[in-house]
Amino acid sequence: MRLGGPIFGDWQDPGEWAQAHVRAGYTATYCPVDETADEPTVRAYAEAAAAAGLVIAEVGAWSNPISLDAEIARKAVELSIARLDLAERIGARCCVNIAGSRHPAKWDGPHPDNYSAATFDLIVETVRRIVDAVRPRRAAYTLECMYWVPPDSPASQARLLRAVDRAAFGVHFDPVNMINSAERFADTGGFIRDFVGQFGNRIKSCHAKDVAMSDEAIVHLTEVAPGRGGLDFRAYLDSLATLDPDTPLMLEHLTTEAEYAAAAEHVRGFM
Repeated sequence: MRLGGPIFGDWQDPGEWAQAHVRAGYTATYCPVDETADEPTVRAYAEAAAAAGLVIAEVGAWSNPISLDAEIARKAVELSIARLDLAERIGARCCVNIAGSRHPAKWDGPHPDNYSAATFDLIVETVRRIVDAVRPRRAAYTLECMYWVPPDSPASQARLLRAVDRAAFGVHFDPVNMINSAERFADTGGFIRDFVGQFGNRIKSCHAKDVAMSDEAIVHLTEVAPGRGGLDFRAYLDSLATLDPDTPLMLEHLTTEAEYAAAAEHVRGFM
C-alpha cells in the first residue's frame, strides 16, 4: 500500500514536484497535469514520478455524465474520455469520476431517480462509452462509491461490474462514502474487510478520511479528518495490505499542510 496526498508550495519542474512528495513522506500522488498538457510534459512527469518511486494514483474527471442537461452530460463524457486517456498516457492507475446525478441543479446531489432502473442503464451506457473510446491497457476507469447514487454498496458495485462487462472498468474504494447508516457505522471494520475481500485487486485507488456519527435524530453522519471519527483504520490498512502493494491510499478534503501532515501521521500509525 502507498500513502499519498496533495502537496503544498511551488515547484519549477517535474523533478521538484516529485521531491516535494518524497519530503512529505508520500509514495503515491495525484496526477499533476490535466489533458491540456503536451506529450513531452506528460512524459516528463511520468518519468519524474518513476525516478522518485512514486505511483500516480488517479486522474480526477469530476463531472456529471448522466445530467438531465444533455449538453452538460455530453461535455462530462468527453472530459472523462480525455482524462482516462491522460491516465493511460501518464501511467496512472485509474481515472476516477462519480456516476453523476439526476438532480436538476447539483451535479452530485441526491435524487430519487438516481436509483431508477433507467438511471442504472444510463450509468452502464456512459461507462461503456468512455472505456470503449480509449480502450486503455494500463489505466482503469472507475466510479467512486458514493452515498446516494450507485455504486453505494458492495452489491451495487458488483452489479455494475457485471453489467458494464469491461476489463478496464475497475473499482475505486472510499469506505466513508458508503458508511451511510447506523448499522454500517457500528462495524466499519467488517464492512471494509467484506468489500476488499470481494473486489480484491480490481480496486485501483482508495481514499482516506473518517466518519463521525452524532446522537442527533434521525441519523447524522459527518465526514471528518482521519483519527477524528469511528472508521476502523486498523481493518482498513490490514485489508489494503492484502492487495497489490502499489495500491494507493489518498488523503483528501483537508485544507492546510498541517492538517494533511496530522492525517498522514494517523494513517502511518497503522502501516
